[in-house]
Amino acid sequence: MAERYVLKFSKTGYMRYISHLDLLRLFKRMFRTGGIEIRYSQGFNPHPKLTFAQPLSLGYSGTGELLDFETAKPYDEAQIAELLKDQAPCGIDIISCRRLEDKTPSLASAAESAVYTIEIPAEAGHDWERKGEAYMAQQKIEALKRRKKDKKMQSVDIKPMIRELSARYFCGKIVIDTCLDCGSTSNCSPELVIASFCAFAGINTPRSEISVERKKIKFSNNLQI
Repeated sequence: MAERYVLKFSKTGYMRYISHLDLLRLFKRMFRTGGIEIRYSQGFNPHPKLTFAQPLSLGYSGTGELLDFETAKPYDEAQIAELLKDQAPCGIDIISCRRLEDKTPSLASAAESAVYTIEIPAEAGHDWERKGEAYMAQQKIEALKRRKKDKKMQSVDIKPMIRELSARYFCGKIVIDTCLDCGSTSNCSPELVIASFCAFAGINTPRSEISVERKKIKFSNNLQI
């Protein structure tokens, strides 16, 4: 009898630099070598039923990542977590595993927002809390976004897609905590917030020195994962 589960894990350190597809391949191998029988789709080209709630951009770390998967037979949740912990490389930490009810929608379709922490190295001397408030007080927050159809850049107002944002200064860094639209209906990349906030605040820190961590994914209809 097939069962459906959600795995919570973190992706940190050098694992930030492996792609979404490589991460999927890694988990396929972890399930296989851990002896966990994954359920496959039907048809001419069957594939394992493993789906991330939302892809994590290359270079981002994540401390509340979620994998939605089905097994060919029932397993104890703690057993799955322990078997995968034994197979996980450095930078992938298995946090928990729990069974999902049959009526639970796919996590990818139910995702609606995500919580991020952005850290920008900068010198002290500004009231960054007020700067964050002034940024959000703008009537519009313009950012350049690439169109899907023709790949051309266009200016868009991302303010409606920023659900929350606050800024503070801590240990030589501007720390921005934000909740952004995330999902198939509306999606705001942290890159747009970084670019527009830096332009607004006159920050010249190279992008390579700015870190992004996804803390949590939130879902519609009060779905708690």
